[in-house]
Amino acid sequence: MNTTELRQKDVAGLETEVKALQKAHFGLRMQKATQQLTNTSTLRSTRRDIARAKTILAEKKSAAATATQGASK
Repeated sequence: MNTTELRQKDVAGLETEVKALQKAHFGLRMQKATQQLTNTSTLRSTRRDIARAKTILAEKKSAAATATQGASK
């Protein structure tokens, strides 16, 4: 998933996306442990997708906090 698709989602959508990616990453790690994973590069890509989604989520949360803090003054 690229950044433009992630930036279009709201905070709740990003949180569900992060959970889904973490679940997929866990499944891939279990496949690797049982020698069933043939393409190990998917581990790297899912790990980076998780980081990308978490970064955008943090940006949106901080922007929302700044907006509410500025509105309360």
